[in-house]
Amino acid sequence: MNAKEIRKLFPILNQEVNGHPLVYLDSAATSQKPVQVIETIERYYREYNSNVHRGVHTLGTRATDGYEGAREKVRTFINARAMEEIIFTRGTTTSLNLVAQSYARSFIGEGDEIVITQVEHHSNLIPWQQAAKATGATLKYIPLQADGTITIEAAEQTITPNTKLVAMGYVSNVLGSINPVKEIARIVHRNGGVMVVDAAQAAPHIKVDVQDIDCDFLAFSGHKMAGPTGIGVLYGKQSLLEKMEPVEYGGEMIDFVELYDSTWKELPWKFEGGTPIIAGAIGLGAAIDFIESIGLDEIREHEHKLVTYAMDAMRSIDGMVIYGPEERSGLVTFNVEGVHPHDLATVLDTEGIAIRAGHHCAQPLMKFLNASATARASFYLYNSEEDVDALIKALLKTKEYFGNVFS
Repeated sequence: MNAKEIRKLFPILNQEVNGHPLVYLDSAATSQKPVQVIETIERYYREYNSNVHRGVHTLGTRATDGYEGAREKVRTFINARAMEEIIFTRGTTTSLNLVAQSYARSFIGEGDEIVITQVEHHSNLIPWQQAAKATGATLKYIPLQADGTITIEAAEQTITPNTKLVAMGYVSNVLGSINPVKEIARIVHRNGGVMVVDAAQAAPHIKVDVQDIDCDFLAFSGHKMAGPTGIGVLYGKQSLLEKMEPVEYGGEMIDFVELYDSTWKELPWKFEGGTPIIAGAIGLGAAIDFIESIGLDEIREHEHKLVTYAMDAMRSIDGMVIYGPEERSGLVTFNVEGVHPHDLATVLDTEGIAIRAGHHCAQPLMKFLNASATARASFYLYNSEEDVDALIKALLKTKEYFGNVFS
């Protein structure tokens, strides 16, 4: 793939920031959007803006076809068995909370165990804290290796027949580590539990196959994979979703309403109350088309080359601390000794370089790393080695500046 040619398809990248060409290295927070996605969303609003599933007029039919067509694109993208297993939500956070509130609070009780890891993003940690408190279940953590990775042996020692649910990120948003979710799902099922996968950092970068993983639930967001904000996906095995109750009530998710009772629509619509995120879903479908036109294998290979190139260059800088394993997804989390990551990110911004600084919604992991905050450079299909070179040059300039200030 030619990153420079792909970059031209992203209008926002064709600008200067603080007098420098924009170098966007914060795609793990949110990716930029190609012109194909922008035009698809604009076309919906310009040509067939209407509600779905309700009207029989032409615009309503076109909107419904676009919305449900996007659901089918998602189904094939993650290789789900049926469209009934694809629920549209506001994002990964909403998807995980839906499982925690509907499934966990109904099917987990006192004496049961919920197992997660210290690596998790807050959206895959706090819902399980609250579910454990609400149900009386015990919250357990799989021990980490020194580099923050998870081993099968540690999982086997932590997961027991009392474990009813295990929730784990496929790819860490801090370390870039790729967790063995398929192997851990086998352990979970052998013990009679269900496996929940947070794929927010995986779906944009590597092939996700829910049947191959054999996870019970999986969540991801559109905005991290070249799609619009405000749209996400919850995949769930149909047999489990059918047993679950909705957590939002109102129009469109009902079948019959009486004065004192109501019944719900069939899957997937019983979990999509009110006017759904129509433009977002259609935009996500366009993002999937775009990603598949390039190929996830090509994206993965490109990011692997970039992250290897970046880490090799960073290691030549004195005082550089890199967190996480050698084998990783397309991001590098780091600190420069003597420079607070927020100061670092601020100086880099003056050079037109956008990175993330902070705890990355992973405070327990920061404690494990013995760091109050870190800096993170994350790459995507539109980044190139020239972007890495600009980052290294700016890091050296920043280090020199702070060295002179405090010398």
